[in-house]
Amino acid sequence: MSKNILELPAPKADLQLGHLVELGRDPIGFWMSCAKEYGDIVPLRLGKIPACLIRDPKLIEQVLCDRTSFVKGEDYQILEDMFGKGLVTSDGDLWKRQRKLIQPLFLQERIANYAEIMVDYTEKMLNTWSDGETIDISAEMMHITLNIAMKTIFNQDLTNDEAKIVAEALNLGMNWYESKRKQGFIFDRNNPTEEDLRYQQAFAQVDRAIYETLEHKRKNPESSGDLLSLLMEVRDENGSKMSDRQLRDEAVTMILAGHETTCNTLSWTWMLLSKNPQVRAKLQQELEEVLGNKKPTAADYSRLHYTKMVIKESMRLYPAVVDISRQAIRECHLGDYKIPAGCIVMMSQWVSHRNPDYFPDPETFNPDRWANDLEKHLPKGVYFPFGDGQRICIGKGFALMEAVLLLARISQKFQLDLLPNHPIIPQPSITLRPEKGMQVVLNKR
Repeated sequence: MSKNILELPAPKADLQLGHLVELGRDPIGFWMSCAKEYGDIVPLRLGKIPACLIRDPKLIEQVLCDRTSFVKGEDYQILEDMFGKGLVTSDGDLWKRQRKLIQPLFLQERIANYAEIMVDYTEKMLNTWSDGETIDISAEMMHITLNIAMKTIFNQDLTNDEAKIVAEALNLGMNWYESKRKQGFIFDRNNPTEEDLRYQQAFAQVDRAIYETLEHKRKNPESSGDLLSLLMEVRDENGSKMSDRQLRDEAVTMILAGHETTCNTLSWTWMLLSKNPQVRAKLQQELEEVLGNKKPTAADYSRLHYTKMVIKESMRLYPAVVDISRQAIRECHLGDYKIPAGCIVMMSQWVSHRNPDYFPDPETFNPDRWANDLEKHLPKGVYFPFGDGQRICIGKGFALMEAVLLLARISQKFQLDLLPNHPIIPQPSITLRPEKGMQVVLNKR
């Protein structure tokens, strides 16, 4: 006989707000305490909306793969203000059509063409660094990955006025989203604050910049191989192209997904390497054996085994996205448990990636745990930094290649050591950023 999931033991909730206060104040700490005290299924409440946190891999896999019972819910609607109906926020037939149109652009053989851009921009950045200098490495990683995103998507770089507008708006949007998260996403759209208006005005400028870029590309139709030009050319089975609004939504989605995730993955990786010199030494050994002094290329990517393991372990401990949620569109069963229509099911990569049943000594940074194809042997729903199921991140291959090539080239030239006593605080917004940046001292090799 099935049990009602909402009748399981749960943390005490406020009568009106449920668990919104705890989630707004410290979602990571709250999720971890819930998993520790209540196990793999924890009933919660978001205001009056029923919810639950799940850690059981089978249940996570069920939710991520069952698109007939679970969809992206109300908590994703706020992202539509930023992304429109791009791949991150769309659902149903629209998502299916867009995914089918975009998927060929991210085949491994195609994204290998962007490796040279990635390494060239890295080289330009390294030429501005000085031995003994102290920098905010998270800001540096943000700048270079955004430059790479703008070049590969628009064939523009950040010296371009339109590109600057997009970059500034995305940063403002991230801060706006974090502010709303801390407020439990409770706000009045009919009475916008000054913060809301600044955000809206910034994205109105983004729209103008992207539409002007589209118009320019139509008047100058020679394709430069950038992703936006390719998106403008793709057609569905009926011969229809994407509308300008669809192109705008997918471009904004790719810009954010194409730089925020890699930027933050690399930032956390530098922190972990600085704190674990034995791992850093092993990484250096591989780089010397595989690359010597030459720049890494797309052909080297498959040979940098330990470098990939460093990135995988970094994403385990500090996933670029710390939670995914879905909403039940009808009463259904989750394993042996009955859940009501409207229930929001939360799955936290931060929590699942620290499950000691699958990752012994889970708080230790140990890239060697990924030897012998560990990822292939883990059950589905255990390790999912890029999501899972049909909606797994379409840019996974691009992001992994970028992270590995940038990590390799920077490590060849510099050792990065954390500035002592600088506070490093994870900020779980749309992506996981270091709230106060990450100060490091550069030591030239």
